[in-house]
Amino acid sequence: MTATSGFTGDANPYGGGDPYADYRTADFPFTRHANLADRRLGAGVVAANDEFFAQRENLLVPERAEFDPEHFGHKGKIMDGWETRRRRGTGAQDPWPTDEDHDWALVRLGAPGVIRGVVVDTAHFRGNYPQAVSVQAASVPGSPAPEELLSGDVKWTTLVPRTPVGGHAANGFAVSVEQRFTHVRVNQHPDGGIARLRVYGEVAPDPAWLAALGTFDVVALENGGRVEDASDLFYSPATNTIQPGRSRKMDDGWETRRRRDRGNDWIRYRLVTQSQIRALEIDTAYLKGNSAGWASVSVRDGEDGEWREILPRTRLQPDTNHRFVLADPAVGTHARIDIYPDGGISRLRLYGSPTESGAARLAARHQELGG
Repeated sequence: MTATSGFTGDANPYGGGDPYADYRTADFPFTRHANLADRRLGAGVVAANDEFFAQRENLLVPERAEFDPEHFGHKGKIMDGWETRRRRGTGAQDPWPTDEDHDWALVRLGAPGVIRGVVVDTAHFRGNYPQAVSVQAASVPGSPAPEELLSGDVKWTTLVPRTPVGGHAANGFAVSVEQRFTHVRVNQHPDGGIARLRVYGEVAPDPAWLAALGTFDVVALENGGRVEDASDLFYSPATNTIQPGRSRKMDDGWETRRRRDRGNDWIRYRLVTQSQIRALEIDTAYLKGNSAGWASVSVRDGEDGEWREILPRTRLQPDTNHRFVLADPAVGTHARIDIYPDGGISRLRLYGSPTESGAARLAARHQELGG
């Protein structure tokens, strides 16, 4: 279940220099999906049974874990992750933890969705990582308290069975459960530390909520939109352009490398469902000397539909939110933004509402996933 069999087991003790030099990782195909456990989407670690050495909230920090070999506190080495105390047995004659002993953390996903893969990252936990991990998921409406999630009334589905993992490694697990989930529970057996948890998948919105909103951003990640492809991902992921809220710094958007040809850069999106678009925004917040010079937006209806330009090539200003009202609504299932010749944008917003056919497809999919 881990990326490679060589991941399982101890990493070498830290020997100085770049702590990531001997970090074990792999290219997991499912990481092309959005991270449903992203704090920007509203994810949170709502509870953990133990966080003696390092707090549970570190699990969802978006940046990679950092390591300071001289950073110690009153409880010992301070780690950038979630770390529990060492488990013990019942007494001197039986000092070892039982096979059932384990620590756990409950994570509320930022947006409900279908999970395609999980990464349990043990970066810098070299001799203090868990022997094995398991991951479960549940679908619970509303905003349940930790006590409700732990009550025994919630049905938890196993996504990753108890599986050995390695220290100082990105332990990746593909998931093939076609169901909509709102929460995950990560277990470490019997104890130890995990630096980061990533839960990759596709957002599956609630059709009733979207219907109540009426007009909303039909390409937003939190509403079920997603990036299908992009010409360049050198500096930052294209998914940043459909994250909630405005960009808060330059790397919170999408920026391409400098082109040295006569081409241009682009992102292609899939909308939440077939929708009627009436207005759009292109934001270049925090992109000042590196914003795109011009942009155009096109839509198509269906996988084989023809692309139709709804915003012609238009001059963009640096660090500015540009708003456009369409003269006529545009119907489509996909959208594409082209920037000229290169540079970046921070956000794209496409405001509209599902067509009657699109709303029906969304409701049917929600029912298929157990919503």
